Amino acid sequence: MIKLFRNRMMSLLKHEEGQGMVEYALLVGLIAVVVIAVLVLLGPAIAAKFQAIVDNLK
Repeated sequence: MIKLFRNRMMSLLKHEEGQGMVEYALLVGLIAVVVIAVLVLLGPAIAAKFQAIVDNLK
């Protein structure tokens, strides 16, 4: 799936005919959405790990 996504993005980036900036903006937006989704899903687990480290340091 990642390879398919990468190939699709590369094909979009190769055809810069005026809409190149829009394609870059869409790509950046998609990356931002994925990063936010991962942080929302993994945020509590990451916070718990850091809290466990802090508790062990005390």
